[in-house]
Amino acid sequence: MGTNPFEHSTYLLRKQFFKVFGGSFRIYDPSGTLAFFASMKAFKLREDITVHPDEGKASTLLQIKARKIIDWSSAYDVFDPNTGEKIGALKRRGFKSMLRDEWVIMDVSDNDVGLIQEDSMGLALLRRFLTNLVPQTFHGEIGGAQIFKFKQHFNPFVQKITLDFTPDVTNKLDRRIGIAAAILLSAIEGRQD
Repeated sequence: MGTNPFEHSTYLLRKQFFKVFGGSFRIYDPSGTLAFFASMKAFKLREDITVHPDEGKASTLLQIKARKIIDWSSAYDVFDPNTGEKIGALKRRGFKSMLRDEWVIMDVSDNDVGLIQEDSMGLALLRRFLTNLVPQTFHGEIGGAQIFKFKQHFNPFVQKITLDFTPDVTNKLDRRIGIAAAILLSAIEGRQD
């Protein structure tokens, strides 16, 4: 593979709803080529997600590990598996996320640097109390500037999310954290509905 899979501004994430054991996520680049394949093992008390360049899993691009077993506001560390270096972390905002999903983007020293929020409170409440058929949209920001938009598309059988990093014109966000955020939002927020 001659190009950096993290260099694109847009991606499409696909997750099958009816996978019985574990979870897998495919993320495609703008040309429709598989850029990332992420897998999550079933029956693990602590989430551990690995991200590969393809389904062969011969190499690993990212590791996402939960710090605690079961915790509404657990932090997920994102690592470069080749160097062992921590890239940053993402933390779910526990009770705040009961009504409207919120995540904090943290740097390598666990300082809060950004925020990921579900679209509107009204739509979030509609999804939680009436129907989960209303697609979610998440906005990410660092320093008050929007850095991405993740938009879910309605499909009852396959979860599809468009990942759009084009607002991040000054590269404030390490794209590896952005890809990890998309996978976590699909894995964690996707199973609570």
